[in-house]
Amino acid sequence: MTEVEIIDGKPAIRIPDKHRSDLDNPQTWNVLEIGDTCTYRRTVTDADIALFAGATGDTNPYHFDEVYASKGRFKKRIAHGMLVTGYISCVLGTILPGPGTIYLSQSLTFKKPVYIGDTITAIAEVLKIKENKPIVTLKTNCINQNGETVVEGEAVVLVDYVPM
Repeated sequence: MTEVEIIDGKPAIRIPDKHRSDLDNPQTWNVLEIGDTCTYRRTVTDADIALFAGATGDTNPYHFDEVYASKGRFKKRIAHGMLVTGYISCVLGTILPGPGTIYLSQSLTFKKPVYIGDTITAIAEVLKIKENKPIVTLKTNCINQNGETVVEGEAVVLVDYVPM
């Protein structure tokens, strides 16, 4: 079971260093601390939109019909907002905190549209670690290739690393 430690008077969580060791038998560990930051970058494609719609059933014409979208506020097709926020899930579940991370909550504010071809960087920053449980609060934002924030949010996750 993952535990919280107090290091230099602040709560921290030890997580396996998956980049340098086998997750089943970690030889080295990283310490997750307040202020730690991680990113994931991806360019949105037509295929991503089609796959997301197939998985969720969301076939809103804003995502698929160029003529429909051209008449609306954004003037062209846009990506699903929840597709973009999935990049935050990728950061949390695979990089920071990483494997064993379980969502407890996520708040989101959509600031700007994301278009096909935009390159989105999801950023997660550790804001708080509970002292008595491995529960972590993170600032979660997505920015586009122009440095504009497209999504702002905050996640609360349980870190429950389980050796395989």
